[in-house]
Formats: sequence, structure tokens, C-alpha cells
Amino acid sequence: MLRTTGELSGRVGAVTVPAYFPPGAVDWATLADPRLGTVVLNVDSGAGTVRDRAFAATAHRMAEVGVPLAGYVDTAYGARPVQAVEDEVTRYWKWYGIRRVFLDQVSAVPGHVLRYQRIVAGVRGRGVKHVVFNHGAYPDSAYADLADVLVTFEGPWSAYQHVRVPAWAMRMPAERFCHLVYAAPQAVLARALARAGRRNAGVVYVTDRAGANPWIGLPGYFSRELSLVYANR
Repeated sequence: MLRTTGELSGRVGAVTVPAYFPPGAVDWATLADPRLGTVVLNVDSGAGTVRDRAFAATAHRMAEVGVPLAGYVDTAYGARPVQAVEDEVTRYWKWYGIRRVFLDQVSAVPGHVLRYQRIVAGVRGRGVKHVVFNHGAYPDSAYADLADVLVTFEGPWSAYQHVRVPAWAMRMPAERFCHLVYAAPQAVLARALARAGRRNAGVVYVTDRAGANPWIGLPGYFSRELSLVYANR
């Protein structure tokens, strides 16, 4: 086990949490940890249509302790209008003070790169400081020029064991890549983190939760996960 922790050094350096749970959830108190890379706030499959006072209070508490929040925005694999994406980003800023964005359902094909160039230009023009693309798989390498972080795996532990990393991704800094792994029992936690390191993913989140929404709460071993990732800090 100690050797596994050593393997993480210099590779896996941050935990990003897709916190798709309600503002009253007790897990928010656990997330008040400034070591975290990013916590993704998802009000209502996006920013919602009205300001939610409970979520605003949660966002304020996270900001007070220095936890960087990103607003969840669906791009529908490039089908959603650029203006709609920009407007949602603006609502996150006005209602929740969030200047980071987690763009979900991002296309991976070369033919959509120009559309995402326009999306990124638009959201950065609205004041966004940090852009995450969630492809869920490795995209065309051109997408790496657009976002700060690419989520290049989202899926169960059973699938994660067979992930192949393209050569272009192995040549880039590990902190540019994030892997989100669910349905991972506690017994495989250290193995999953070490595997992320070997696959040049410097940002991770591993959970034992599964089902339709494995991001509805934190894993039972979350404190252990943080201790493994941040052991050398």
C-alpha cells in the first residue's frame, strides 16, 4: 500500500468532485476543504431559471474556505446554441459568484472543434477563468487547445481497467486530464488512483457509488481518497 501511495507522487495531484447533490446535504461540510481541485455545482442540470437561495448560501460557504466551484453546463454534444451556454454561465456568475465552468456532454469529434472554439470564446468573454470539458472519453487532440482540463474518462471501474491513452495525451502535463471513476469498491481505491497516475491523469475522482447518478453523494472512503492523493503535500 505504501508503494502505491508513492506511485501517485508527481502524477495524481488533485481531486475534482462532481457534487450533484442538494444544498442541504451533509456532504457539503466534508467538501469544505481548500485542497480540492474543483467542486462542480449543479443546481438543476445547470444554473436553473431562478436564483436558489440555498445553493447561493452553499456557494458562499465554499468560497469562504477557498474551495473553487465550477458551474455545470450541458452542451448537448455541440447541439446546444452558443448563446444559451453563455447565458447560463452568466447566471452562475450573477447568482452564485462562480467564474469556472464544467461543460458536460462535450463532443469528441474533429468536426465540432470550431463550434467549441466559439463556445469557449463566448464563455471566456463572459468572465470565465477556468474551463473544463467533459468528453467522458479521449477526444480529438485539437480540443486540448481550448480547455484548461479535459475529462477523458467517465465510467465504472470495470471499464476503467481497459482504458487506452492516445500518444498525444501522454505527452501533455498530467494536470490537463481528469478521470471520473464510479462503482469502485474501497478495496480497489488505491489501485484506481495508481492507474490514473500511470495513464497521465493528474486530476481524479473515484467513488463507490453507482446507478443512474453516482455523483449524488460522496463515497464512504472519501477521506481515505484525499489522504492518498494529497499524501505528499
